[in-house]
Amino acid sequence: MMIDSAFILAAYLLGSISFGIVISKLFGLPDPRTVGSGNPGATNVLRSGKKLAALLTLLGDAAKGWLAVFIAQQWGFDADMVCLVALAVFIGHLYPVYYGFKGGKGVATALGVLLAFSGWLGLAVLLTWALVFAIWRYSSLAALVAASMAPLYAWYLLPSESYVWTALVLALLLIWRHRSNISKLLAGTEAGFGKK
Repeated sequence: MMIDSAFILAAYLLGSISFGIVISKLFGLPDPRTVGSGNPGATNVLRSGKKLAALLTLLGDAAKGWLAVFIAQQWGFDADMVCLVALAVFIGHLYPVYYGFKGGKGVATALGVLLAFSGWLGLAVLLTWALVFAIWRYSSLAALVAASMAPLYAWYLLPSESYVWTALVLALLLIWRHRSNISKLLAGTEAGFGKK
């Protein structure tokens, strides 16, 4: 029980590291929480004009989600425990202890978790995001559609119900964190890339 609790706590603390904030500081960029959408994620870092900083933010936030789940799997935990670790690292990103519990929206970290669950699952979600973004040029819309599809993909691709339910919880939390974007999309005021 103590080992289980330690893993969950470690996953939460790992998730609480915001690579958007860390990378922006290393690149001498403004704190992403103070510019643009105020979200410390790769999309907002990209608005600084530094593509490398945005890429490193994306990779870092995805890697922490993948790493936490991968380590839990390699440790030999059962599916239920792996899923608790997955939720812990994701919640850490959304509500990080290091930044007053004000974190990102979870897109990259969720992708990392899903990639650790199954490479095919992560790829399906990533391709869905890319397709929606290529057509409509809204990162938020692409994230919402990809998140909505993730539980369906998990149900089809994965044998464990625990993973399917976890994908559903991740999707619901991600959609909740995008509620302001949903309002802007409905109002036609959401900022898109390449939009005039």
